Amino acid sequence: MESTVVIRRPIVTEKASFATSKINQYTFEVDGKATKEDIKKAVKKLYNVRVLSVNTSIRKARDRAMKFGLVTGKLTKRAMVKIHAEDKIELF
Repeated sequence: MESTVVIRRPIVTEKASFATSKINQYTFEVDGKATKEDIKKAVKKLYNVRVLSVNTSIRKARDRAMKFGLVTGKLTKRAMVKIHAEDKIELF
């Protein structure tokens, strides 16, 4: 997979920002079919950093009731990437 296809966007929330400042861990929304190795290679290529570990989780959005019935939530895959202490990623 291509690096720009694997990494969709960075996730910027309070919890993700705290992890970035304290333990040098960045959170990204990634393609559902991407493996940990794909994510590791993509982050290395896009941001030129040393990746220590990759943790992934698949999240399901809540189901919602619409006027025509129940709509199931979409699945999104997140990757928490821990990088070397000397490296930084400038997201903004």
